[in-house]
Amino acid sequence: MGAFALVCLGGLFLDDRVLVGAPIWAKPFKFAVSFVAYALTLAWMLSLLPGARARRVGWWAGTVLTFASLAEMVLITTQVVRGKQSHFNNATAFDAALFSAMGMTVVVLWLAALVIAVLLLRARILDRATAWAVRISSAIALAGAAVGFVMVRPTPAQLAQDNPVIVGAHSVGVPDGGPGLPLMGWSTTGGDLRIAHFFGMHALQLIPLLLLVLAALAPRFARLADDRIRLRLVLVASAAYTATFLLIAWQALRGQPLLSPDALTLGTATAIALLTLTATTLALRTPKPTSPDHLPS
Repeated sequence: MGAFALVCLGGLFLDDRVLVGAPIWAKPFKFAVSFVAYALTLAWMLSLLPGARARRVGWWAGTVLTFASLAEMVLITTQVVRGKQSHFNNATAFDAALFSAMGMTVVVLWLAALVIAVLLLRARILDRATAWAVRISSAIALAGAAVGFVMVRPTPAQLAQDNPVIVGAHSVGVPDGGPGLPLMGWSTTGGDLRIAHFFGMHALQLIPLLLLVLAALAPRFARLADDRIRLRLVLVASAAYTATFLLIAWQALRGQPLLSPDALTLGTATAIALLTLTATTLALRTPKPTSPDHLPS
C-alpha cells in the first residue's frame, strides 16, 4: 500500500481528470495511505496476543483482512483507470457488479477486524492501560467502519427515480461532488458521513498513540509513572473520543457541514470538552497512599 500510494501520488500530478468534483486519483491515494496506518496498527496489536491459539486465529484474521483490503484497492483502481465512479455506481451491469464485489470485500474486512477485536478483548495484557487502549480503539474503529454501511442507502432524490444510476452517497442533504475541504474533499455545504467514518476508524491509531506519549513523558512527570493514572487518562480520552465520534456522525446525519455547526452542535461539543477537562483533572489526582494504621502486619 505504501508503494501504491506513491503511484497514486504520481497519478495526481500526471492525470488531470476530475471525477465527482475531485482529482480522479485522490480516492485511491487516500485509501492507500489509510490502509498503511490501519495495517501497521493491527500488526502491532496482533503482536500483543498471548498464547499460540490466539496468535494463530489472529494470523488468519489478519491474512483475510489483508487480501480483502487488496481486493478493495484493485476494484477502486479498475474504475479509476476506466474513468468511472467506483462507489455507488450502477450505471451498467459491470459497474454494478464491481460495486457489489466492493461491498462484499468491505463486509469481509469488517468481520476480520471484528475477530481481531474480540481476540484483543479476551487477551490478558499485563499493562492495563495498553489493554484498554487497544480494546476501546478497536471497538471505535469498528463503529467508524460501520458508518460506511449507512452510505449505501439511497437518498430521497434517488428513491424518487425509477432506475437511478447512482445509489448511495457520502453527503447528506446535498449532492456528492459539491464544494469541499481541501485535500479531504469533505462537503462544506451539507453533512458528510466520511468525516465520522475517517475519525472513527483512526481511533485505532490515535488512542494507542496517546498511550505511547504518556509512557514517553512518564520519566519526566512522576504522576504519569503511575500505571493507575495512565489507565484513567486512557479511559477519559477514550470516552471523549467516543462522544466526539457520535457527535460528528449525528451532525452529518442532520445534513450539517463540519465547519458550520448550529447552536445545538456547539453546545454538545462544549459539554464534551468541559466534561473531558473535569475528568482529566480528577484522573491526574495522585492516589492516596495506604495509611500506616491499615498496613498488614
